[in-house]
Amino acid sequence: MSGKNPYDPFESFHKLSLLWEKQINDFIYLWADNKDFVKLSNVGTEINSRYLDAFKKNQEALASVLNLPTKNDVANVASLTIQAEEKIEALEEQIWGLQDSMKTQSKEIETVVEVSKEIIKLTKQLKTELVKTKKEQVDTKVLHAELQEMKFELMKLTNFKEEFESLKGLIEKDKSVERELASSGTSK
Repeated sequence: MSGKNPYDPFESFHKLSLLWEKQINDFIYLWADNKDFVKLSNVGTEINSRYLDAFKKNQEALASVLNLPTKNDVANVASLTIQAEEKIEALEEQIWGLQDSMKTQSKEIETVVEVSKEIIKLTKQLKTELVKTKKEQVDTKVLHAELQEMKFELMKLTNFKEEFESLKGLIEKDKSVERELASSGTSK
């Protein structure tokens, strides 16, 4: 095989496009450097802009008569849609925040309910204990009254015992005196 490269159409097209680009740039440079061409271009641009403005006005008038949306109407609808979407997203975020706070509040309420149940349970226990305590207090008062009665009876018995002992002592004295008298009377 020889050292020649095969024909590449892309390379040929590339060279041709570079050549055309250079020639067109040179042509534009020559025309843009011309003052008459610049003035003519300005006049053409002004006429074109007036024509476009009149065309837009006529197009909007026709669209309003035919009840068709214009480019501005579509742009306004698009911006309103974007604003509505942003507001919906903000509302969704607020709803998510509210859902989260509702979940935390429901958990807090559940804990409060649990604590309340415990408090009610303890209150019932305290109430039964209070009833028992009152009953025991009444029983204690009755026992105290009975003990006071027994103490009073014991004091009476103690007084009776002392009187009995003193009478017994007197009787024994009398018996000993009588025995002495009887023994002294028998010895005489």
